[in-house]
Amino acid sequence: PFVIVCNHQASLDLLGMVEVLPERCVPIAKRELLYLGTVGWACWLSGIIFIHRRRRDAAIEVISRTASTMRSENVR
Repeated sequence: PFVIVCNHQASLDLLGMVEVLPERCVPIAKRELLYLGTVGWACWLSGIIFIHRRRRDAAIEVISRTASTMRSENVR
């Protein structure tokens, strides 16, 4: 298992990230990306899990559920 952290500088960075992410990877992104027009739609359609960073409890819950699912489905 590993973690890839990306500090995107532009919306086109997401396209490059898609090329380097391994198969069966579970991407998590801040919820604000969901509202970036076409980029947000593409993120949503690709199955990115969004967390609300300002609502700590909700973000922890989403990450915990995601971790449980990842363990049960044996994904990274």
